[in-house]
Amino acid sequence: MTFEELKAACGDCHKCELGATRTNIVFGTGNENADVLFVGEAPGQKEDETGIPFVGAAGKLLDQYLAAVGIDRGQVYIANILKCRPPHNRDPLPAEEDACIDYLREQVRLIHPKIIICLGRISAMRLIKPDFRITAEHGKFFKKGEYTITAVYHPAALLRDPRKKEDMYTDMKAVKAFIDGME
Repeated sequence: MTFEELKAACGDCHKCELGATRTNIVFGTGNENADVLFVGEAPGQKEDETGIPFVGAAGKLLDQYLAAVGIDRGQVYIANILKCRPPHNRDPLPAEEDACIDYLREQVRLIHPKIIICLGRISAMRLIKPDFRITAEHGKFFKKGEYTITAVYHPAALLRDPRKKEDMYTDMKAVKAFIDGME
C-alpha cells in the first residue's frame, strides 16, 4: 500500500462515529522517509480545520522545542493515533483507538522510522505499554521489536503546567542526541 492509497482509505473511514463529525482527516505530515516519527493522540480543533497535525497552540510549542534542539520539522513525520477529532478535544476512547490503530501501524511500516517519539501519556500507553506513567517514565527509551520508542510530555500538557517545560527540554535534547547517534 502506498501513502496515497492509505490516506484515501483513511479518508473513507467510518469505523467509528468520529468519521461522521470530522471536518478533515488529519492523516499526518512531514517527510515520508523520515528517521523520526512523532505520534500524538488525536487532532484538536485547529487540526480538524486544516487537516494537519500539531498546528494549534500545542503545535507551535512543539515547533519551539524542535527548533531549540535543532530538529527540522520538515525532516520528521508527525501523526496521531486518531485521524479524526474527538468532540471537545476529549481523550480518545479505546474503541476509537482500536478503529484507527491500523492506519498508524501502516504509516509506521511505510515510513520505517528509526525512532518513534510518543507525544504524551495516551500515545505512550498505546505504543509503549498500557501502564505507562508519563511523569515517571518520560524520556526513557524502550525497544519494541525493531523500533526505539520514547515518550515526552504532550505540548498541550506543558501549556497547562509550565513547570514541566524543563523536563521536556531535557527529553528533547536526549532525542536529538539519539538522532545524531544514528547518523
